[in-house]
Amino acid sequence: MNAAKNRAAVLTMGEVAALPAVVDLMTAARALRIGRTTAYALARDGSFPCPVLRVGGEYRVPTAGLRRVLGLDEPAG
Repeated sequence: MNAAKNRAAVLTMGEVAALPAVVDLMTAARALRIGRTTAYALARDGSFPCPVLRVGGEYRVPTAGLRRVLGLDEPAG
């Protein structure tokens, strides 16, 4: 993958802030700059950097955990 294509695949902080409550594994991986193969291996092993839910045959990532890992969680008020 060339550098321009790789940059386009990564989510910006604004895009992360606008995510719905739960996202698919690849969206979370893009935000964390983790490749597809590594993301699925980490999810399978229970080592993904944030909580991952298995829903049917798919992985889902709660956005709150993703934001926390990225240091974007909102302070308790």
